[in-house]
Amino acid sequence: MRRTFKILALLLCWNAMLPVQGQQNIQFTQYVFNSMSVNPAYAGYKEELFAQLGLRSQWVDLEGAPQTGLLSLDGLLDLYGARRHGGGIQLMADQLGPQTATSAYLNYAYRLRLDREDTQRLSFGVGAGVTQYSLDGTKIIVLDDGDQTLPTGKISNFVPDLRFGIYYHNARWYAGISLMDLLSGNSSDNLFRWDQTTTDHIRRRRHLYIIGGMLVDLNESVKLRPSLLYKDDFMGPPSLDISAMAIFGDRLWLGGGIRTGVSAFRRDYQRFTGNRLSGMNSTSFLMQIFVTERLRIGYSYDYMLSRLNGLQNGSHEVTLGVTLGRPLDRVKCYF
Repeated sequence: MRRTFKILALLLCWNAMLPVQGQQNIQFTQYVFNSMSVNPAYAGYKEELFAQLGLRSQWVDLEGAPQTGLLSLDGLLDLYGARRHGGGIQLMADQLGPQTATSAYLNYAYRLRLDREDTQRLSFGVGAGVTQYSLDGTKIIVLDDGDQTLPTGKISNFVPDLRFGIYYHNARWYAGISLMDLLSGNSSDNLFRWDQTTTDHIRRRRHLYIIGGMLVDLNESVKLRPSLLYKDDFMGPPSLDISAMAIFGDRLWLGGGIRTGVSAFRRDYQRFTGNRLSGMNSTSFLMQIFVTERLRIGYSYDYMLSRLNGLQNGSHEVTLGVTLGRPLDRVKCYF
């Protein structure tokens, strides 16, 4: 095999083995700035029309490494009413070597007011969408031509999806849980595979996300915002992101985090690997700047601690957020 196909095989193997990459779903280090990507119940949380563009370049300098783009828009559907209904749109494109996935989702959240002062909300969210999976056989280069198990051209298929989430927040802490890819299954028949020129059973596995965090006042102008994200696809090793950010004057966010595997549950893959796949995967640096009340820019860098360390130069992620309506003074978007 040539180098291109070797790199693809390496990526797919590592994607199935590493604790953080055991999940098939695309992940963003900067989910802390807009959690609708992991929980549809977050839609409308900011109570203002908010648009965000996210670009992620993973495993820089590794040929065929993932490249991801995300565009989202969310807000209240009844801004001048009881503010009970939130909605959002997500468009996402991801490429991994010859494989691409392009998706579109509509999210809706019903937001229950829990107290008279409106300091607590409990939201129930649902998302529906479709993903187009494609595989470009012309980008798979092998020594022997005419392999009937590989597509000769570009093949693709559309797969529908549903997701559900619950999200609670007050002025000091938040928590949420969500299930993604509800129309997918966990059996081996739901893998991305092809038969000459057709695709069959192109589905991802179901995923569980649990998020949580809090806000601590250090002094009048500095706040601390620790948070966590637990990810599990019920097959491979679960993953845990732990981060903390200091907020200076509501304008500058600076912090970092760690990403590690979790070995609390015994899985089938451990019969072959034991606990070798659990452990520290990466550390990250995060930053967000409010350039104006309407414009914010975020940046993060992930430094790999796994055996991929010597093969690439980390992962970069940039986000651009814009408030399209009038910013609400009482909503600082800490969560």
